[in-house]
Amino acid sequence: PSLDLSPRLAGLAQDLAGAQSLDPASPHHFLGPSDRVRPLPEITDFAREVTDREMSVLDAVTALSAALHAEMTFDATATDVATPAGDAFAARRGVCQDFSHVMIAALRGLGVPAGYVSGFLRTEPPPGRPRLEGADAMHAWVQAWCGAEMGWVQVDPTNAVVAGNDHVVVAIGRDYADVAPVKGAIRSAGGHTTRHEVDVLPVRG
Repeated sequence: PSLDLSPRLAGLAQDLAGAQSLDPASPHHFLGPSDRVRPLPEITDFAREVTDREMSVLDAVTALSAALHAEMTFDATATDVATPAGDAFAARRGVCQDFSHVMIAALRGLGVPAGYVSGFLRTEPPPGRPRLEGADAMHAWVQAWCGAEMGWVQVDPTNAVVAGNDHVVVAIGRDYADVAPVKGAIRSAGGHTTRHEVDVLPVRG
């Protein structure tokens, strides 16, 4: 966003109190604990260390995204789909789901409504540069409510960027449990492995 219309972090509660709607996009649904994300003291303390109550909400959100990107390492072998946010944060390693869950926990710990965005990422790196993390599979990032005037802003803590046209939204929920593309269990004889890759390309008419 080019213009920051968000209130100070210390004043966000006043904007929340004035939000009367309970429609699906209401910030009230994204403030309390959810199935996979609960505020944790160690994550909230980290969030308080890298933000300031006098910062605007948008500045706090982007500062936290940058801090998590610097603090955590993308490692596809460190976690699995069921890893709690606290474990990923303690190890400082994980995938986009872990980065997003940790950031959601951090934002909610600061009193900022935050949700989980699932989708795909198109990336065309400069020659000789690697593609962004999460570009070859389903990706996840975060939406944060930045006050009544500004509304929802999406940020990608795995890559420390504000989500833009290359972030293709599929679903939004409170955490991964709300938007999992596949749920259930399969039982079969023998072992099996699965693998998938994703390429997102623009369609030109």
